Amino acid sequence: QVQLVESGGGLVQPGGSLSVSCAASGIIFSFYTMGWYRQVPGKERELVADITNSGSTNYADSVKGRFTISRDNNRNTVYLRMNSLKPEDTAVYLCNAVRRVDPNINYWGKGTQVTVSS
Repeated sequence: QVQLVESGGGLVQPGGSLSVSCAASGIIFSFYTMGWYRQVPGKERELVADITNSGSTNYADSVKGRFTISRDNNRNTVYLRMNSLKPEDTAVYLCNAVRRVDPNINYWGKGTQVTVSS
C-alpha cells in the first residue's frame, strides 16, 4: 500500500520560515519524481516545486528564491524549506509522487496546512 505522509505544517508569521516533509512508503522511491503542490479553496491546485531522483529541480515562479525542495533517497523523504513566507503562501501543501517512466502512475498525500498570518 502506497502512503505519502506529510508533516511539519503550521502557523507562521509573514517573513518567517517553515519546513514540511513527506515520508513515502510502498514505492521504490528512486523511481519517482517527487513534488509539492498547494491548494487554496476555490482555486486550482498548483505545482510549487518538484525534484527528480537525480536532483533536478523545478519551481513555480512565485516561490523561486524563497523555497527549496530536497530529497533523501535513503529515508524515502522529500522536504520543502520555505523562507520569507507571505500570506499568499497560505494553503494546504500536498506531496505528490510521479513514476518517471509512466506519469499515469502517481500518488498523493493528504496534505498539511500552512498558514502565514500575523
